[in-house]
Amino acid sequence: MEREQLERLLTGGGDETSAAALSALYGGASHVVWDGTTSAESLATIYGRRLRLTLRRGTETTGLARAVQRLDQYGRPVRLGQIRTADGSWVFMLFLDEDGNTLVACTGVRQTQPGPPRPGTC
Repeated sequence: MEREQLERLLTGGGDETSAAALSALYGGASHVVWDGTTSAESLATIYGRRLRLTLRRGTETTGLARAVQRLDQYGRPVRLGQIRTADGSWVFMLFLDEDGNTLVACTGVRQTQPGPPRPGTC
C-alpha cells in the first residue's frame, strides 16, 4: 500500500491513536500492509490478551482497548498493517477492511528498550 493512501486512511481515523500513527508516518516511519485477511474475532481475542498483559506489565499503549472493542464488533475479515516509528519507540498496528479502503481500528504500543547486558551474560 502506498504511503499516501495510508495517510488518507489515518486522517479519517478521527482518534488520538490514528493521529499519532499519522504523525509517525510524516516523521519517516516505516510501514507495511500485508496481503490476505484474518478473522476480526480471533484478533479481538488475541489483542484482548495483549491488553491484559500490557496493563499488568505497565506497558504504555494507545487505543488498545478501543481496537479490541471495534474488532470484536466488526465481524468481517481484516487486513493487517504496521507502522514503526523512525526511532523504533512505537509500533502501531492497523486493522483495515478486506479491500484496504477503510480503517477499522488502530492501536499503538511503546517498545521497551533492552537494558545493558548483565555481568556474566552474552
